[in-house]
Amino acid sequence: MHKKLFIPGPVEVRPDVLEKMATPMIGHRSKDASALQRRISEKLKTLFYTKEEILLSTTSGSGLMEGAVRSCTAKRAAVFSVGAFGKRWYEMAKFNNVPADLFEVEWGKPTTAEAVDEVLSTGKYDLITITHNETSTGVMNPVEEIAEVMKKYPEVVYCLDTVSSMGGTKIEVDKLGVDICITSSQKALGLPPGLAVCSFSQKAVERAKQVPYRGLYLDLLALYEFIQKKDYQYPSTPSLSHMFALDYQLDRILEEGLENRFERHRQMAEVVRAWAREHFEILPEEKYMSNTVTTIKNTRDIDVSDLNKKLGERGLQISNGYGKLKDKTFRIAHMADCTMEDIKDLLRNIDDILGF
Repeated sequence: MHKKLFIPGPVEVRPDVLEKMATPMIGHRSKDASALQRRISEKLKTLFYTKEEILLSTTSGSGLMEGAVRSCTAKRAAVFSVGAFGKRWYEMAKFNNVPADLFEVEWGKPTTAEAVDEVLSTGKYDLITITHNETSTGVMNPVEEIAEVMKKYPEVVYCLDTVSSMGGTKIEVDKLGVDICITSSQKALGLPPGLAVCSFSQKAVERAKQVPYRGLYLDLLALYEFIQKKDYQYPSTPSLSHMFALDYQLDRILEEGLENRFERHRQMAEVVRAWAREHFEILPEEKYMSNTVTTIKNTRDIDVSDLNKKLGERGLQISNGYGKLKDKTFRIAHMADCTMEDIKDLLRNIDDILGF
């Protein structure tokens, strides 16, 4: 039996989007491939609220995260972590021999503008990484406030992980001063996993030129320069199947209307939060709650695995807590093409199983 997914990725993918993955192949060096990539880039610029170039990578979001920290750190990276995925960025730096320092907060807390200012004021860092939306804790960081601080440090390349939020909440890349904004296909964009995309600013381009060892496959400057010279083609073979589906899905997203899409996500989040407050507690503070996934404290000490097993028998699936929060929390995602009726049906089934 297929289980409808309410986990923070991969998400439930619409049948018509899946069908586009089966589009017959074209030559990846053809004019048709260039046209496909150019269409995708223009639509993504609209979604990202950016005028900067868009890069595609046949990887998960982690691929571009690694590429960003390796390609654009000339001096030292400041990695801010609010959970498991912020910390991963630090591991990437470390294992690529990129000098970096990790600035962690207690899980469930945000990265504040004050904390960023304090670290950057030392003058030690020329690149910063922030997780916009942390799926392990359900924290959405205050990027508007951080943007004000970043204006004081024009020499710092600003990398933002929006893997689990782009397409589910408004992220105005250029207005926020973000140089490399990264997302991937299997979250709020509503596609299968396997494709990552990012914006890449001119500041990031110039910085990468100063970094001698940027790797090869994930060298963001090489990707950027190749699509300039070769009319929106890539150094290695991209996943054309994902590109066909993304081209189609972006049309659907823009047809829904970006503000309508963001509002739908917000309303679904509100319904889940109201339910969670009634029966449990929510991990983050109100003002830092994510619009795409809610992390709920297991205050009733329910057996989360057993709940999920029983939901599975009804064709539904939620997510246990992540890492050290396993069984102490559980997570309900409300992103991509999930509807309010889907959410209400899930909560009705949980109520029935738990006897609420």
